[in-house]
Amino acid sequence: MSSRYPQSVSILDVGPRDGLQNEKQTVTTANKIALVEGLAAAGVRRIETGSFVSPKWVPQMADSADVFAGMQRQEGVIYSALTPNMKGLENAMAAGADEVAVFGAASESFSQKNINCSIRESLARFAPVMQAATDNGLRVRGYVSCVMGCPYEGDIAPQAVADVSQQLRDMGCYEISLGDTIGTGTAYQTNKMLEAVSRVLPLDAMAVHFHDTYGQALANLLIALEHGVPTIDAAIAGLGGCPYAKGASGNVATEDVLYMLNGLGIRTGIDMDKLLDATQAISDVLGRAPVSKAAQAMLAKR
Repeated sequence: MSSRYPQSVSILDVGPRDGLQNEKQTVTTANKIALVEGLAAAGVRRIETGSFVSPKWVPQMADSADVFAGMQRQEGVIYSALTPNMKGLENAMAAGADEVAVFGAASESFSQKNINCSIRESLARFAPVMQAATDNGLRVRGYVSCVMGCPYEGDIAPQAVADVSQQLRDMGCYEISLGDTIGTGTAYQTNKMLEAVSRVLPLDAMAVHFHDTYGQALANLLIALEHGVPTIDAAIAGLGGCPYAKGASGNVATEDVLYMLNGLGIRTGIDMDKLLDATQAISDVLGRAPVSKAAQAMLAKR
């Protein structure tokens, strides 16, 4: 086993936000609250709980304020929210989000299709949001989409990812989450991308957010661990996708990541059995089996 692997890894579960936002069927507020509380009960210490975007664009997230208001908070858990603009930030602060996130892209085409502006314009829009969040003592996380592939441009140059990451860091983001939005990345590309980004970001400011569209997420995560990346975004039951990336399946499943990390002796503080309870619950709500291979195998034994 590589001595370069971190001894412990922080898993940020994005299931309640990035996972559920693409579900066609409406998930009730009560079920969303149960999901967040189930994750916290399993020992997940960072949970992306909601998104304060226009309900017109993401109707599934229209009740994020109600989720924040209704959930029982656990001490030591960070409940975060996505905030694309000033109004979103104000709503997130009113709801009591512990942390907020903004999102950019390493692909000009994706930025235009996703938020109707260039990368430069998107970052300029976030400047007042970042300032207001900082003034109010809120930490801001930055997402970079399409770090290895774009549905419109194909492969993305590692330097483009490094440039956007550095700009977000310079603006005040304490952590940059590098997203393989359409899941086309390979271990080779992951290595090249992380080499470029690690030249401009310290390790403790890096996180990875890989989708499993082509079944490469765990292999890519192993490369990230070899680089020493300390934070992994994952979604319970493998929920999610991307509405702007046709055919993109969900985020890498938290259960699969946890199984791999447990096998490497890397600490996470997450209890697999309790995580599976939450997996079973949200899978029953959605009326389908979890995408996670580990969850399927372990739940079958119950």
